[in-house]
Amino acid sequence: MRRVTLLNTTIHNIKMVDLLENLRGGGVVFTPNVNHIVCLQKNKEFYSIYQEADYRVCDSKILMYASNFLGSPILEKISGSDLFPAFYKYYQNDENIKIFLLGSKEKTVQTAKKKINTRVGRNIIIAAHSPSFGFEKKEDECKKIVELINNSGATVLAIGVGSPKQEMWIAKYKKQLKNINIFLAIGATIDFEAGNVKRSPKWMSEIGFEWLYRLLNEPRRLWKRYLLDALPFLWLILKQRLLLYRNPWSSNIRRKEL
Repeated sequence: MRRVTLLNTTIHNIKMVDLLENLRGGGVVFTPNVNHIVCLQKNKEFYSIYQEADYRVCDSKILMYASNFLGSPILEKISGSDLFPAFYKYYQNDENIKIFLLGSKEKTVQTAKKKINTRVGRNIIIAAHSPSFGFEKKEDECKKIVELINNSGATVLAIGVGSPKQEMWIAKYKKQLKNINIFLAIGATIDFEAGNVKRSPKWMSEIGFEWLYRLLNEPRRLWKRYLLDALPFLWLILKQRLLLYRNPWSSNIRRKEL
């Protein structure tokens, strides 16, 4: 599978239809965006976990522009909020696909479950759960969530609790989830599916301004992510173009290999 290197991670250069078909064989899917890429420069644990994903697909038009600038164009933007509905529609008639939806508020996640099942025409979402705030630090609650997932009969986990929390939770507990063979880290998608949060108009998404739409709608929550991450990212991409960028964790990697 072709890959594009952006700073210290590689993005799988794959189209949506091919990704959906490949997932018949299972896999962990992360959807890198600018915020993820910047976080990967600072958080060693997140970086290590990120490299273990079977698929890292582009969640940002900005990353596509950056890849063009670097001379290695990314074929298609596959955001979590596009991937998830495409996934459940693609597998709507496959009875082996049974999704556990984890994230958001209780009313929201249950509404998303109901709406998705209505669209698909069967109970493809077989269970949904809203974890408490800070659940990832509560071992007892996480064990209960693992039990809920295992007892549900689900074969797919779609988790939307924000990054890097969702990716790190998958990495920590995936071996305990005996029946799950597909893991989707989907961010704010549950809120979109429930209809609580509106996505940007398609034209804004296509030209790379979806971030601006979300910023204008949730300025308090998102201003740091979108404004403070942008300048470091652009500077680092310029350094990569000039062959001056160095992976902050590369020395650690070489020591392990030795």
